[in-house]
Amino acid sequence: MTRRRERGQQPVGTRRAAREFAFRVLFEAERGHLPLDAVFTRAEGAMREGDDTFPQLNAEALAFARQLVDGLGERRPDVDATLRRTIRGWDFEQMAQTDLNVLRLATFEMIYTPEPHPPVIESAVRIARKFGGEDSGRFVNGVLGGLSRSLKTAPRAPRDAEAEDGTGE
Repeated sequence: MTRRRERGQQPVGTRRAAREFAFRVLFEAERGHLPLDAVFTRAEGAMREGDDTFPQLNAEALAFARQLVDGLGERRPDVDATLRRTIRGWDFEQMAQTDLNVLRLATFEMIYTPEPHPPVIESAVRIARKFGGEDSGRFVNGVLGGLSRSLKTAPRAPRDAEAEDGTGE
């Protein structure tokens, strides 16, 4: 038993744990109407102090969580627009905030990182099942599966079109 407890307190270096950390930061920021950066900094401090609310991450996993949170902060309007086009019959006010925040993080990662879609979707489904309602896992899986298929068939647009055309719009 002691060995298991000691192992549980060792920093984790998995992307799945980093995604869960990023999800918790996003969820807390949304619920409290707080800046993402401030919540991330507070969560990182709590994690370092041994607060078991947040998974213990090693430096690499923490950097990945930071990349997800910062990236979503920068790309949130684009991510939300993509989700609005992808999700039929629901608006954001009707959706559980847990599901919406899981979808936002996974959508950002699927569009703006080179990470293969299957592990992103699998992690999102696990987080949705852990923190969401009874049907959250199925809902998240369906939305992200459809998004993945549409991204594979859609022509790739430049990621920074506004920077390339010089309009900034």
